[in-house]
Amino acid sequence: MIYVVRNQQVMIDSDLAMLYQVETKRLNEAVKRNIARFPEEFRFQLTAEETESLRSQFATLNENDGRGKHRKYLPYVFTEQGIAMLSAVLRSDVAIQVSISIMKSFVEMRRFIANNALLFERISTVELRQLEYQKQTDEKLEQIFEYISEHEESSQKVFFDGQIYDAFSLIVSLIQKADNEITLIDGYVDVGTLNLLSKKKDNVAVTIYTHNRTRLSELDVNSFNAQYPELEVKYTDVFHDRFLILDHRIAYHIGASLKDAGKKCFGITKIDDAGITRDILQRLELESEE
Repeated sequence: MIYVVRNQQVMIDSDLAMLYQVETKRLNEAVKRNIARFPEEFRFQLTAEETESLRSQFATLNENDGRGKHRKYLPYVFTEQGIAMLSAVLRSDVAIQVSISIMKSFVEMRRFIANNALLFERISTVELRQLEYQKQTDEKLEQIFEYISEHEESSQKVFFDGQIYDAFSLIVSLIQKADNEITLIDGYVDVGTLNLLSKKKDNVAVTIYTHNRTRLSELDVNSFNAQYPELEVKYTDVFHDRFLILDHRIAYHIGASLKDAGKKCFGITKIDDAGITRDILQRLELESEE
């Protein structure tokens, strides 16, 4: 088999020995006796890395017949000129005929490479494009994972006075997570609260539990329902803190009324205990009045 090593077409000594019907050891001994005829460009020894590379690509060095599998030294390879010189060193009819056949094979290989140079160039171009595409894909995935890591929802968030926009953005993002129903417990609501709730998804129902002295008028509720149905307001005095509950499952404890978010320091904490969320909803059913 002809290999390409160091940009040269070569054959391994054990392959040549088999073709010449001699032992690999005897072939290399004959070369050593005539070493002046085999300069580096005719014959050279493979490095460990080159040998391992050929092992991984081809079975020649791994066959069970022992050729090259348990060698005590790294293989030698012969270039086209070195193979031509072997016929003179071995001095047998077999060596002459084999060398002629091998030389023809080298010629055919060169002709094949020349005739398919454009094809090889196109294959190389496609491979480079694939590598570039893979690189770009890996970079995009890395950016996505980095974004997810940086924007992973925290169970707690604190806003300081003046962070009105940041507080507004977070509360809107929470409201938009609801798919069916939003429950807001807030003793002090006004039109500003409704402006936040208007960012909800379509067809998501909203129930507000607030004090009966709320600043929210019937006209405000009707106006909201005309554009963003459906809002229902109920009254209760049993809650001091504010809670935002999404789809009866996900609850947040909010340290300030939604209308005042960001005006002073406050925090938002996600309630991870589903039992607490159920208790809050059950208490609402017991204590609220329309």
